Amino acid sequence: MINKVILMGRLTADPELRQTTSGISSCRFSVAVDRGYKSKDTGERQTDFINVIAWRQTAEFICRYFSKGKMIIVEGSLRNNNYTDANGVKHYSMDVQADNVTFGESKSASANNASGGIVSGNFQQPTQASAPVQTAPPQTTPAVDESIQLGDLGDFEEILGDGEVPF
Repeated sequence: MINKVILMGRLTADPELRQTTSGISSCRFSVAVDRGYKSKDTGERQTDFINVIAWRQTAEFICRYFSKGKMIIVEGSLRNNNYTDANGVKHYSMDVQADNVTFGESKSASANNASGGIVSGNFQQPTQASAPVQTAPPQTTPAVDESIQLGDLGDFEEILGDGEVPF
């Protein structure tokens, strides 16, 4: 059986480190993950808010290096937390138990987001009048970078094979 979840999204709040009575660190947080398509009605992407729990060193790492709005990549497994309350009503919930987390963006991208800088994909191409296109004549031989030194290849020998894979 396979139970593997990989998420990439932004934290919806600052993670808070807690400890069990036996001293084991834990951390619960929520990750906002955009869906891969846009709504036909509104033209906007919908977002899922996924609950994640981390334990021990992973929880401590998250609380130390992540905060609200930071991009995070979570690798883990899906766990159900079904329970029946005092009134006999059955409640269903699913959490991702984080096994591994990594940063989802660089420090500079994170700084841009924190300072309010928005990176947009709406770049305009220069017009033909403002940026003339220069074409280079086709080369008959590939360009060789003379500054690259390969070193002494005398320690290597050519291996002739019969085409069979050795394993």
